[in-house]
Amino acid sequence: MEKAEKISAEQMNQVKETLANTAVGELEQGEDFEKLDYTTVEFGYIYLRDGKYESLFKIITDKKTVFFATQKGSMMRLQDSFTEGHFQATTEQMMAFHGDWK
Repeated sequence: MEKAEKISAEQMNQVKETLANTAVGELEQGEDFEKLDYTTVEFGYIYLRDGKYESLFKIITDKKTVFFATQKGSMMRLQDSFTEGHFQATTEQMMAFHGDWK
């Protein structure tokens, strides 16, 4: 696996906002949330590889935690069987290989 590039501090906030807004648009009211008040987003990592973002993040709503990943320019909602433990382990693996993304 090739090492990924870090994203500049100037780009980071814009990338986070774009990814989070896109993912929130994928949530279904009633099933994933009742109200979006107090919804938070936590990023495990964000890297740039071949001009495309790779990331793992979660959206925490009033009903559940929903995990998302981006790879090769595509965003995927991860299955409900993906857990907090998977999130932490994957984040640690990526940081061990690519270094701290922040």
